[in-house]
Amino acid sequence: METLQVTARRIWFHNEVTGFTVATASREDSGEELRIVGTFPSPRIGEPLSVSGEWRNDPKYGRQFAADSVVPILPTSAEGVESYLAAGHVKGIGPTLAKRLVERFGADLLRVMDDEPERLREVPGVGRGRLRKIRESWDEQRGVRRVMVFLAEHGLGGARAFRIHQLYGDNAIAVIRQDPYRLAHEIRGIGFDTADALARRLGHDERSPFRLMAGLRHVVDAACEKGHCGIPAGDALTATVEVLGVEKELVAETIDAAVGNGVVIGEELDGRRVLWQPSLHRAESRIAARLAALADQRPRWSGIDPAEAVAVAEKESGIALDATQRRAIDLALKSKAVVITGGPGVGKTTLVRALLAVFQSAGLEVALVAPTGRAAKRLGESTGGFASTIHRLLETSPESGRFQRDEENPIEAHVLVVDEVSMVDVPLLDAVLRAMPSEGAIVLVGDSDQLPSIGPGQVLHDILESQRIPSIRLTEIHRQEEGSDIIVNAHRIHRGELPQFGTRKGQSDMFLFRADSPESAVQHVVDLVTAKIPDQFRFHPLREIQVLAPMRAGAIGVSVLNEKLQAALNPPARHKARVERPNGIFFCPRDKVMQTENNYDKGVFNGDVGVITGVDAEEETFEVDFGGDLIVEYAFDEAEQLALAYATTIHKSQGSEYEAVVIALMPQHWIMLRRNLLYTAVTRGRKLVVIVGQRSSVETAVRTGRGGERVTRLKHCLAERRA
Repeated sequence: METLQVTARRIWFHNEVTGFTVATASREDSGEELRIVGTFPSPRIGEPLSVSGEWRNDPKYGRQFAADSVVPILPTSAEGVESYLAAGHVKGIGPTLAKRLVERFGADLLRVMDDEPERLREVPGVGRGRLRKIRESWDEQRGVRRVMVFLAEHGLGGARAFRIHQLYGDNAIAVIRQDPYRLAHEIRGIGFDTADALARRLGHDERSPFRLMAGLRHVVDAACEKGHCGIPAGDALTATVEVLGVEKELVAETIDAAVGNGVVIGEELDGRRVLWQPSLHRAESRIAARLAALADQRPRWSGIDPAEAVAVAEKESGIALDATQRRAIDLALKSKAVVITGGPGVGKTTLVRALLAVFQSAGLEVALVAPTGRAAKRLGESTGGFASTIHRLLETSPESGRFQRDEENPIEAHVLVVDEVSMVDVPLLDAVLRAMPSEGAIVLVGDSDQLPSIGPGQVLHDILESQRIPSIRLTEIHRQEEGSDIIVNAHRIHRGELPQFGTRKGQSDMFLFRADSPESAVQHVVDLVTAKIPDQFRFHPLREIQVLAPMRAGAIGVSVLNEKLQAALNPPARHKARVERPNGIFFCPRDKVMQTENNYDKGVFNGDVGVITGVDAEEETFEVDFGGDLIVEYAFDEAEQLALAYATTIHKSQGSEYEAVVIALMPQHWIMLRRNLLYTAVTRGRKLVVIVGQRSSVETAVRTGRGGERVTRLKHCLAERRA
C-alpha cells in the first residue's frame, strides 16, 4: 500500500450511487499526472486528496493507481486555497470573490471560515445573504470531510466509508462512536468482525451490551445464511461464547435480554428452545395461515366437472393423462391451494399444461411463474404460455428493492402456478402469498427430493411433511420409453440405489469418467467441455454444456474450474478489451457469467446467466446478453455483481436444465456429498450427464441420504392449523 497527496484535475467517470470514480490527478510532490480509480466521496476538480492504494497495470490505459481509501484534505497554501475555492466547491464563492478573500486573509482563510465566518463580510461583495449561503455550503462540506477523515483513521475507507456517509450523513461519527456494531447489520460489506475491530479501536469494552447483542445477532444471522430460520438456543449460546470470548453466563443473560426486546424470538420446537430470526418467524407464521386458509376454501370454479376438465386437457395437450394426473386435476378444482410434486420424467410439465388448458377454457386468468429467469423461460416454452420470474410478477421497485405487489395491490390473476418451488425460500413465498388476490388460488409445483432453496427455509419439504395442504405425488415415469439413463438413474438415486453407467452401448446418455486426483479431474472436465462432448455429441461448449461442482472453493471447486475453462475457451489475452475484478479475475467478450445478487434496477436476479457481448474500455462499461432480448449494461465497478459461469455450484444450478452437464464429484467434496445433491445435479441434464470423479464419491452421496435438515417451524405452524 502507498499513500499519495494529489489534486483532482479531471473527473472522467463518477457513479453517484456507488461512488466509483475514474479521475486524473496531479501529485503534490512532483506535479506528475496520474490516473486514479476508486470510490470517491463526490469528487471535485481542484480538490486536494489523500489516496491510499496500489499501482496496477491496465491493458488499455497502462499504469494507474487503484485507490482503496480516498480522503479529502484542505489546501494549506494561499495559492491552493484560492484554486480550491475558485473551482466552485463552496456555494456563493466564485473565482473573483475567491481572489479577494485570499488577498484579505491569505492561507488563513479556511480557518476564518471555520471559526470566524462573520469576518468574511470585511470583503466587498459579501453581504448577509451571500454569507449565509457560504456558511451553509461550508458547514455541509466540513461535515462530509470530517466523517471521511474519521473513518479513514479507523481503517474504513473506500466504498464502505462512502456507504456509511450516505446512510448516516453528518451524524455518522456520533452514531459510530455510540454503537459501531450498527454497521454490521446496516452497511453492506461490513460484517461483525470489522465492526468489532473498529469498536476496539474506539475503546469499547468487550462486555459492552452493544457487543454482546451484536455477537448474538451475528450468530443467528449466520445460521440463517446457511438456510435455517433459527438456531437452537444451546447452539447459539456456545457459538456466541466462541465469537465473543466472554463468559457463558454473560451470553445467557444477553439471550434473555434479546428475547425480551424482540431482537430474536424465543420459542419451543420439538422440546427444545430455539432462537428465531424475527422477520423469518413472522413470515413462516403468515405462510402457514394463508396456505391453510386457501386449502380450506373451495374456488368459485369448483363446479367444473372433472371428467369434462380431463377431456379438455387431453384434447389441448394431445396426451392421455394417467390416473394420478387425473386426480391432480380433480384436486386443483376443489381447493385453492394444491401441491404437485414428483421426480423427473413423471409428467409434471404435462400436468401443468393440462391445468392451464382447463383453467383457460373456464375463462380464468392464469399466471405462470418460477424463481429464476432460466426456469421461467423453460416453463413458458414447455407449457406454451407466458411465464415470468416471481420478482417480475411482484414488480420489484428499483429504488427500494421491495415488491410493489402486496395486500394493498394484489396480482391480477385467478390462478397462480409456481414452478420449481423447491428453490423458493421463506421470504419469497411469504411475498407471493401476501400478493395473492382474495379470490385467487395457487398451485405449487416442484420436486421435493431436490436440494432446498439457497435462502432460508425448506418450504416445499415442510408443506408436504405437514400433510395440511392437498398434495399429490406423480410417480409414473413417462419419459422412460425414450431410453433415458438419466431419468432411470435419477429415480434409482432417489430410492438410495447406485446409478448405472453406460448400460446401453452406443446409446447411453450418462457416463462416469474416473479421475484419481483433483488435478486430473480438472483436466478431464476441460477436455470433455472443449473437445470430447462437442466432437461426439455436437453440443456447443458455451451454450449447451454446463459444468457443476458441489463447492466453490478447493482444488476441484467452481473457482478453479472457471479459471481453467476460461483459459481454454476464451483466454483473456492482453490485446482484448476486458473488465478487471479483484483477485486477478478478468471478464472478456464471450465470457459466460452469472448474476450473483438481485439488481432490481437492471431487472436481473441472483442466478441469471448470460454472455458478455461487448466491453467499452473508453466509457468503462460492458454489456451482458441474458437472452430473451434482455441486454444489460454494467459499469466496470459493477462487475462485482457477476461471476464466471462456465462452472457453477450444483445449488446455483437449481431450476435450470442444460443439454449436457459435466459433474465434478471427488472425495474432496465429502462434506457436501448427499443424495439430494447428486439427484439435483443429475436432473439438470436433459440429454447427457457425465460424472468426473470416483465411484466411491457417488456411493457416498447415495448412501448419505438427505441429511442437513434445516431448523424451520413452517411444518409445525401448518400442522397446528388443522381444518
